[in-house]
Amino acid sequence: MMLSSIFLGMIGPWQIAIIVAVILLMFGGKKIPELMRGLGSGIKEFKDATKEDEDPKIEEKE
Repeated sequence: MMLSSIFLGMIGPWQIAIIVAVILLMFGGKKIPELMRGLGSGIKEFKDATKEDEDPKIEEKE
């Protein structure tokens, strides 16, 4: 557990900038909006699916 806290403390603004630069180089500027759109729709579908699972349980209790 201490090992993970050591590594989390080491991430700074320069490391984040390097990660962003590498992602831009790998995917290119045109592909990133498509990736983010797909990620957003995936998150939305996941939230909708979890809400659908919760709704029948609420109705059964009432």
